[in-house]
Amino acid sequence: MKRILSKLALDPTIWSRNLILLAVTVFLNQFGQGILGGARTNFFLDALGMTGDQVLWLEGIREIPGLALIFIAALTMRMPLSRSAAWSILLMGVGYGLFAFAHSYTALLVVAVIASLGMHVWMPAHSALSMSLSTKDKTGRVLGMLSSAGALASIVGMGALALISKLEASIPLAAYYITGALFIIIAALLTFKLPTDIGATEQEPPRMLLKRRYWLYYVLTFFQGSRKQVLSTFGILLLVDRFGFDVWQVSLLLLVSAVVNLVGAPYMGKLLDQFGERATVTLSYVLLALFCIGFATTQNVWLLIALLIAVKLLVMLGMGLNTYLYRTAPAEELTPTLSAGISINHVTSVAMPLVAGALLPVIGYSGIFIGTAGLILLSVPFALGLRVETQFSPQTQPVADD
Repeated sequence: MKRILSKLALDPTIWSRNLILLAVTVFLNQFGQGILGGARTNFFLDALGMTGDQVLWLEGIREIPGLALIFIAALTMRMPLSRSAAWSILLMGVGYGLFAFAHSYTALLVVAVIASLGMHVWMPAHSALSMSLSTKDKTGRVLGMLSSAGALASIVGMGALALISKLEASIPLAAYYITGALFIIIAALLTFKLPTDIGATEQEPPRMLLKRRYWLYYVLTFFQGSRKQVLSTFGILLLVDRFGFDVWQVSLLLLVSAVVNLVGAPYMGKLLDQFGERATVTLSYVLLALFCIGFATTQNVWLLIALLIAVKLLVMLGMGLNTYLYRTAPAEELTPTLSAGISINHVTSVAMPLVAGALLPVIGYSGIFIGTAGLILLSVPFALGLRVETQFSPQTQPVADD
């Protein structure tokens, strides 16, 4: 195995067989989501005839499973981590496949919640799996490299979508949802091959956990949710709504962004490992606030594109909240705390798109982005409190291969 890794220019001290399998799973999952993401906005606006505020309402409603994740995770907490991850990906794939058969707004809301349920259970499981397959001194690099694998998958997926939709404009957008869903389902089947002892602890993990010692993590995930949908949805929506971007243009833009993330993700992880969460997360918040002000004040489409690409790279440093938790929490408290954090995150990520959708006709895109910049700046003082008091041990080993 080490000889093969050397030929692939992969560090054998980081890349175990299980981590490679997880990386393949992440790749296939993100490849499918790359296809879906490229067609998403045009599918909503062009194929289904939705309005901008309907899209924002959908974004808010589909986040509802995240609110209940602390309770949903309690039902699956005693399930092996790899199995919980596999079933969640499978549910996500089935849900996205059903998008192709949703011909009304109500039906779309239902299937969006199904896919969202799988996605939100996968989120803490993915983070816990990734960190359980790393040592604490290399956690940032592992998360960065897995993010890079996901970015590469998005490049291939969105590149294929951009090319095919440009050459064969007659292909219905719903067909892309079926194709993307199939790749996600294949990823789920591969995840079932991961050992069931990954992330296992001597002490049984609590089904639900809220502790005062993790208050800073909770506060920062709360703020993160308040800006998540604006940063991920409004930039693309602005380009489609105001500048008339077609599906191939959106796909090409996301493709370029994925290339930047592919190159930048490992460096983001190294920054976290080298300089710590306090410095890197704080800097990312300040820059994100400045970029939101740029979104609010510029009318230059090329500058907007550059800002969107930069934002998508910077939000990757949000993984610093997970590495902070991994480096400070006992192993048995990691997954339940991640799940609780996601539920707290979704208090604002559900509310903000609904509020923004109501305010959009009144204050416009500029007002939305200025407000988002203000919320980001409010989180900076809390980010300055991210300190890892206990030095992690490089001798802590990830789960062994079979």
